[in-house]
Amino acid sequence: MKVATDGNTTPPWTSARTVPIKPSQAGTSQAGTTPNRTAPNLNTPNLTTPGRDAPGRDAPGRDAPGRNASGGNAPGRNASGRPGRRRTAVPGRKRAVVKAVIGVLGVGAVALFLLVGGTGLPADGKATLLVFAVAVAAWVFTGLDDTYVALSAALLLVLLGVLGGDELFGALGGDTIWLLIAAFVLAAGVGATGLPARVAVGLVARARSVRQLAHLVTVALVLTAFAVPATSGRAALVLPVFLALAKGLADRPRVVRALSLLFPTVILLSAVATLIGAGAHLITSHLLLTATGAGIGFGQWLLLGLPLAVISSHAAAEVVLLLFTRRSDRVRRLRVDADRLGRLANAPRSGHLEPAERRALIVLGLASAAWICEPWHGVPAAVVALAAALVITSPKLGTVALGPALAGVPWSLLLFMAATAALGTALTGSGAAAWLTGNMAGLGGGDLVFLAAVVGVSTAAHLLVQSRSARSSVLVPVLIPLAAALGLNPAAVAFVSTAAAGFCHTMPSSAKPVAIFAAVPGTATYIRSDLLKLSALLAPLNAALVLGFALVVWPHLGLPLR
Repeated sequence: MKVATDGNTTPPWTSARTVPIKPSQAGTSQAGTTPNRTAPNLNTPNLTTPGRDAPGRDAPGRDAPGRNASGGNAPGRNASGRPGRRRTAVPGRKRAVVKAVIGVLGVGAVALFLLVGGTGLPADGKATLLVFAVAVAAWVFTGLDDTYVALSAALLLVLLGVLGGDELFGALGGDTIWLLIAAFVLAAGVGATGLPARVAVGLVARARSVRQLAHLVTVALVLTAFAVPATSGRAALVLPVFLALAKGLADRPRVVRALSLLFPTVILLSAVATLIGAGAHLITSHLLLTATGAGIGFGQWLLLGLPLAVISSHAAAEVVLLLFTRRSDRVRRLRVDADRLGRLANAPRSGHLEPAERRALIVLGLASAAWICEPWHGVPAAVVALAAALVITSPKLGTVALGPALAGVPWSLLLFMAATAALGTALTGSGAAAWLTGNMAGLGGGDLVFLAAVVGVSTAAHLLVQSRSARSSVLVPVLIPLAAALGLNPAAVAFVSTAAAGFCHTMPSSAKPVAIFAAVPGTATYIRSDLLKLSALLAPLNAALVLGFALVVWPHLGLPLR
């Protein structure tokens, strides 16, 4: 890729230390084997390229030397970059202790109220609410693994007799779990061919300005939501493309910083496009199915979520450009060498699709079409996904072996989903959710006030509960009966909450894609203050978009509020 300017000299490319790909390995594979595609070496020092600011000077708007990507001092150095005393971890321990004390006090208050107060709840309801409060406190105030907390809470409910063992273990064999397993296997088969990287490079190479580049990157990232069913997986998939762009734009640090924010932002906002875009979506659909007898299918979710994903992602691109680039950056001409970008991003060479890529595209297209048409043919989405997964891993037609594909399935996420689904079932079956909503239904305020509160709480929930799936597991079981008590459509309220909860950009720890792009070895990206600056404008904008869709757009697409 070359960056050309009107009347300016094009800076030279630096060599890329990537693992060579033999012609027979680029974009195809032997039947039943995984192609030997490797990403660029992220630890090589040559990712820091000439053309950055001179020694002793910062890139515009960045912290002084001696600061790390998170805004803290580098180990063993003070703010001026000179060796100094190493900071201790005592303040961190104190914060952890304070959070733990707050959590214990909160759970104690809930326990005292449930056991002493005249709640009118049966014993199962009290036990469920107490276990649920402990789980939420553990998610919010401790560093315990989310899956460990969810499994412990579900097991405790089984031991207390609120849940049956078959209900807990049956959740592991549910169609939601099988859908996600098969979707990850399908994604592994498609990703092994390099097809997503080829599409991304082909789109980005068409850019002739920074604004065009930002929006073409946005289009490419939205498309990846249909190929990879996890935001962290999508971030890892497109990281080599970002690194290639960063190398070519090394003399324009503001643009590189803007792109480093744009990639995770669009990945997170565009996940709402599909049912398999995030585990939280499947949890919401499962909870709706358990509580009301009807979930949200792939086709309906696509119809509702894709317009929001496209509009919010492109709006975010404009916000990033406005906040982190100057007009001179945006009007300066850009020329991208597609072949060079493809080599640096380790994508298949340009030209006709390889046989493996064509097979993967056909399987993915047929599976997507079958998911969308589920109301007409009646074949469950999980069955369609399983069939597609078997085809993509078959000995003759497949692009990846079944063993390596299964190795990439996030089993921890699946266990978390099963456990939280069991928690949601307990909340509903024990009467705890109905009791909660009965005490909240009298708040009133009208549909607009209620929806605004749902959007606001769901948007801000990432500040307390970092897991996207955990946020839906906490909010949706309460919102479904509350919506019914207020005469609203539970599916509409649950979808609004899940869509709003997809915003999680405030801190590097808020989401895995944000953390991945916050610390890229050898490439300067963004710092904590950049995220706060972006979040301050993007959070209310995204919340307003979700609220507007709920009131104006989604009722015309088959999701009325009443």
